[in-house]
Amino acid sequence: MYRQLLHQAIIAAVQAGKEIIDVYETNFNIEYKEDNSPLTLADKKASNKIIEVLKQFDIPVLSEEGVHDEYEIRSRWDKLWIVDPLDGTKEFVKRNGEFTVNIALVENNTPTIGVIYSPVFKVLYFAAKGFGSFKISSEIFTSLIDSIETSTLENLLAIASKLPLVSDRKNYVVVASRSHMSTETYHYIENLKLTHAHVDIVSTGSSIKMCWVAEGLADEYPRFGPTMEWDTAAGQAILQEANASLIDFETKQAMIYNRKNLLNNWFIAKRICL
Repeated sequence: MYRQLLHQAIIAAVQAGKEIIDVYETNFNIEYKEDNSPLTLADKKASNKIIEVLKQFDIPVLSEEGVHDEYEIRSRWDKLWIVDPLDGTKEFVKRNGEFTVNIALVENNTPTIGVIYSPVFKVLYFAAKGFGSFKISSEIFTSLIDSIETSTLENLLAIASKLPLVSDRKNYVVVASRSHMSTETYHYIENLKLTHAHVDIVSTGSSIKMCWVAEGLADEYPRFGPTMEWDTAAGQAILQEANASLIDFETKQAMIYNRKNLLNNWFIAKRICL
């Protein structure tokens, strides 16, 4: 069953990416939500497309831009999609390309499928429980975007690289948010310099930070600031299948999902040393 769900989630992410690019290439308007975060037509169109593509499974969808059911209802769901149709709207507005489409399947509070797609850079990351984590680079994936509906999962796996990718680097790499670096995160990174001889800091927007840890390009991503469930669920699924983890800073356990409060605690995404 995971194969069918994963395949359709990939199709949904890529089709949502097309909706985003259609808006990205125009002089789009920007609205602001109650928390002063930006919202564009791209967020709305991408959310609608994902819900449309995934509706065949009759699994409820919790989307950042959709209607959020009360916890009394959600608590009865043992399975749901958690979706951020445009993760990194601030980067979208800045037009730096550092935004993604995030789709996760959560079962019994744990992410079991994750898909993260970069519409501008045309890079695809995906994972399923017991299946592994994978990346398809832009050089390979670009030619498949327009025919994604007819590309089988087997076709995609044949051209994908299994994560983590081999890396022989000696430096310790920490990835940080492009737009949300908190004072606490800064001090945490400074302390890492006391235990690692050579610490490099790289910055990017959206959930690509978790993908870089899963891929092995970075060793950890500390986030000591506010995020929501849809910001991390897909990335956590990809991390978990790539010998990495996303740990809730308060519970010291893997982050759980479909909580009463959708606001995440601080967390650290990190490679697991063998």
